[in-house]
Amino acid sequence: MDSHPPTSSLGITDVPAARATQDRIELPDFEPSPIPDGDFADDRFLDRELSWLHFNARVLELAEDAEMHLLERVNFLSIFSSNLDEFFMVRVAGLKRRIATGLAVPSAAGMSPIDQLEMLLADAHALQLRHARVFADSVRPALEKEQILLVGWAELDERAREELHRWFIDQVFPILTPLAVDPAHPFPYISGLSLNLAVVVRNPVTGKELFARLKVPDTMARLISVDGPRAGNSAGRVARFISLENVIAEHLEHLFPGMDIVEHHFFRVTRNEDLEVEEDDAENLLAALEKELLRRRFGPPVRLEVVDDINPNIRALLVRELGVEDDEVFALPAPLDLRGLGVIANIDRSDLHFPRHLAHTSRFLNESETSKAANVFAAMRRRDILLHHPYDSFSTSVQAFLEQAANDPKVMAIKQTLYRTSGDSPIVDALIDAAESGKQVLALVEIKARFDEQANISWARKLEQAGVHVVYGIVGLKTHSKLSLVIRREGERLRRYCHIGTGNYHPRTARYYEDLGLLTSDDAVGEDLSRLFNQLSGYAPRSTFKRLLVAPRSLRSGLIDRIEAEIANRKAGLAARVVIKVNSMVDEAVIDALYRASQAGVAVDVIVRGICALRPGVPGLSENIRVRSILGRFLEHSRVFMFHNAGEPIVYIGSADMMHRNLDRRVEALVSLSSREDTAELVALLDRYMDPGTASWHLDAEGQWTRHHKDEDGAPLEDIQSWLIESRTRQRTVVRR
Repeated sequence: MDSHPPTSSLGITDVPAARATQDRIELPDFEPSPIPDGDFADDRFLDRELSWLHFNARVLELAEDAEMHLLERVNFLSIFSSNLDEFFMVRVAGLKRRIATGLAVPSAAGMSPIDQLEMLLADAHALQLRHARVFADSVRPALEKEQILLVGWAELDERAREELHRWFIDQVFPILTPLAVDPAHPFPYISGLSLNLAVVVRNPVTGKELFARLKVPDTMARLISVDGPRAGNSAGRVARFISLENVIAEHLEHLFPGMDIVEHHFFRVTRNEDLEVEEDDAENLLAALEKELLRRRFGPPVRLEVVDDINPNIRALLVRELGVEDDEVFALPAPLDLRGLGVIANIDRSDLHFPRHLAHTSRFLNESETSKAANVFAAMRRRDILLHHPYDSFSTSVQAFLEQAANDPKVMAIKQTLYRTSGDSPIVDALIDAAESGKQVLALVEIKARFDEQANISWARKLEQAGVHVVYGIVGLKTHSKLSLVIRREGERLRRYCHIGTGNYHPRTARYYEDLGLLTSDDAVGEDLSRLFNQLSGYAPRSTFKRLLVAPRSLRSGLIDRIEAEIANRKAGLAARVVIKVNSMVDEAVIDALYRASQAGVAVDVIVRGICALRPGVPGLSENIRVRSILGRFLEHSRVFMFHNAGEPIVYIGSADMMHRNLDRRVEALVSLSSREDTAELVALLDRYMDPGTASWHLDAEGQWTRHHKDEDGAPLEDIQSWLIESRTRQRTVVRR
């Protein structure tokens, strides 16, 4: 007999997991707009690029929050830097490419590429200065109070200097390469994202000054612990860190013997690092991509960061030689590139971090009465299992599913998509084990996953060498769907076991990415996945699906059909509601459908982590639409689509964001939930995201985001991620009893 309490698969114990009915869901009494359906203004979209910068500003707000755990603030500063780097490498680079090629087509927001670029650079300048001030004026002093110090050479005692000197001579000096600039030595190539020293030296004999460039090795830790690797791991113990570039700068005489060091300055270049592979013209996609990866290092510059006290003559030299415009030069206080703060953010000080979180095994996979792991296949035969990571353990669910499949003699075949995975991936190991044991294994490796291309090429070759059938999907499309299909012989029949998720098969990111996944042995889903894998690996362009919506053919139209059904219900006098949780909301067709729904009086809620081009709260257009954003210790990554359906809610989960690239240029998959309990629980969870008592950012009609994290009395609003952790802990306590 099942002794588990009547809780949900998401572990939410204080929300009833009953059948979702029209009465249970409280909906505002919206009136239809007096404006005719589909009568839209030209300015109905927010600029997507500016919206992305606003997203990174929300990340920065977390770093600015003095009530946030200190080392988490440091981490958010590092994340901000990394995010902005990618924005310049891809989005700003793309705008510059459009301008250079004469593509002056305005954006959906009505802006020309030139206007967009000017606006983005102005906003990026303000954000980077704000970012630098947060570190210098707030975070760094707070670190000093905790005895975590970022020091310069002059602040070190003699013993520390001697130890660092020996370390420099042994470990750093041999790999440094000073590059002179003179008539015999042209200005060197400056690689993207590298930190560099611009050095001016003087010949003591002739008195002539010369310029040289020195690259800071990017294969070494950026911040060096002066007091040993465990420094800072206990309160009250001083932990001093010095930047690698400062150590190098103090030893320039070793690199230019016989020359006088006049001055040195730090600078950094960001380049266009987006890839362009013409697949139709490439007989071998793998070779074409590898060639393009080599070319990536030589993309044109899109940003030059310099220290704010740089010699104007040196700045002018860099601008001229790199070919950047004045508004692409970012003068900032040292240190540049705060990604390096990750070393400090990782200090083991529990009092300065979020409380430790350990993911729990789903109660439907929990064999708490025995010492052995649950039989995932037996559990899936009993019911669908809805997983919520990182609250549910990835290793005891998805990873266990594939590892058990690899070792099960009854399993005949495994088919798997891989978009991103870790360098020591147990998922890849399981596929290799399965192939080596004689099972038929198909791995669809997306080698065009941005910035993971080289890693995925390596895994593709490793899989091929083990006998795995490796394919790269459909020409012209990225395969972004998160799918796993296991075929197992059971008596006289073959049964399909499936996993469909919103996140990557990546054990590391599963610890801090919020994602959903469905483990199911439902025949309809199994048939759908078989058809989809055949389409990806062979020729099956006319495949139809029962419980899946698949991009690029049916996903957008399927969602819009559901929105139109809500409009029809509202016009018929029924309650109607749409809730969408995604990373990005940009697609104009979907947004226009939501505008039509709002005009008809449908309640529309959008939960978006990053970009949102939709304008909520515009009279006559979107006054029935609310937009919220939640950022925190976990990266909100799940995609959920809920339609009220006259009291019988329909919920989809899957891999697709509402962007052109997802809906037109990627293979994406959403699956509808069949369990009433799972459906009701996700409806309740979405309600919790939108609850006024939940901390979040609110978007207004002008595109401005406002943080709501305290009530009128100054008390903190509920952090939904902390609430979910506590809910799962309560569930586990009840199960143990």
